[in-house]
Amino acid sequence: MPYLIDGHNLIPKLGLRLDSIDDEMELIAVLQEFCRLEQRQVEVFFDGAPAPQAGTRKVGAVTAHFVRLGTTADDAIRNRLRRLGKAAKNWTVVSSDRQVQTEAHAAHAEVLSSDSFAGMLKQARNAGKPKSEQSLSPKEVEDWLKLFEERNHNKKFGG
Repeated sequence: MPYLIDGHNLIPKLGLRLDSIDDEMELIAVLQEFCRLEQRQVEVFFDGAPAPQAGTRKVGAVTAHFVRLGTTADDAIRNRLRRLGKAAKNWTVVSSDRQVQTEAHAAHAEVLSSDSFAGMLKQARNAGKPKSEQSLSPKEVEDWLKLFEERNHNKKFGG
């Protein structure tokens, strides 16, 4: 299922900074990796683009819409849903904005909060890493420590 994403909602949820000059390109890179790993299509919307930078750019499986100053990503997502018509039911809208979520539901699109989608991105990123680079959960660390302690204890006492 393809995604329509409010980029500026998602950026801080991934630990990126909205005040960074490259925040949008950093998010696009994360989304490209997600698309590669999950075989998905993404359209991401960023508002506040000055006139010369406004427009749409295709970067791999990611379509980035830089919405011109004076309109918002929310408006652009609503317009995209309208243009999709009945096909909107095949898309997932990623936004933390309640009004956008309500309108996405009305268009029969799936809805995910930016927090939930950020979790999916992190999970996909970890799944795509070689096992040696994946992080252990605190429970897994605890289990390994117990195992090593038991082995150490058995070696010391001839078990």
